[in-house]
Amino acid sequence: MTKPARIVDSGNPPLPLLQLESVSSGYDGIPIVRDMTLTLNRGQILAIIGRNGVGKTTLVKTIAGILKVIKGTIAFGGEPVTHYDSLAMARRGVGYVPQGRGIFARLTVAENLCVGETVGGSAARNGHYERVYDWFPRLKERRSQRAGTLSGGEQQMLAIGRVMVGHPTMLLLDEPSEGIQPNVVEQIAEVIMEQNARVGLSTLLVEQNIDFVRLAARRCLVMDKGAIVASLSSEELGDPEIASRYLAI
Repeated sequence: MTKPARIVDSGNPPLPLLQLESVSSGYDGIPIVRDMTLTLNRGQILAIIGRNGVGKTTLVKTIAGILKVIKGTIAFGGEPVTHYDSLAMARRGVGYVPQGRGIFARLTVAENLCVGETVGGSAARNGHYERVYDWFPRLKERRSQRAGTLSGGEQQMLAIGRVMVGHPTMLLLDEPSEGIQPNVVEQIAEVIMEQNARVGLSTLLVEQNIDFVRLAARRCLVMDKGAIVASLSSEELGDPEIASRYLAI
């Protein structure tokens, strides 16, 4: 596949978009993410990798406002958002695609996309989901079909498309390649990279698919036991010994 050009480095210092400082979060007051400090810069695609059960999904849910912060602070666009809930974060421009997709199974494809328009504020409410059909033609063919009858790959396209019609500033993707065909994974990677190059869409990508990570992200952070334990370039991740050390693959 052709790899879209990335944002050209202007030589200026990177501007932070998302900043976590000593953040802990979890369930029932028990921390899973521990003292997490992390920065996602504007226009960056950053991947987070790690074995199952190390806290990656907990981290993404915390950033999305689904889980409460036990301690620490989160800033987005230079503003404190530590205690924002998921709706407030969505309205701030955070587009979240959960593991398992989270589509509305009984609604049609078109109706799911319309739901996405209601989240992104007034700028999103102009019928812009036609661009989603350009990215994912299969969805246009099935726009009147109930989402629950779509294949796994089509549902993932829809989950991403529904978020994208809200014109997010940052995209949070939790295991987008899980259980779907390689050609669909490539389509998703192309959309992410194209939007990064075209409009500067920043993306935090939680993923186990090393090929996807190496294609889409320049750097990745490795999580273990709720904390960041390493920072790797995409080239380093291509070393089987390094990949095995951090992912047991």
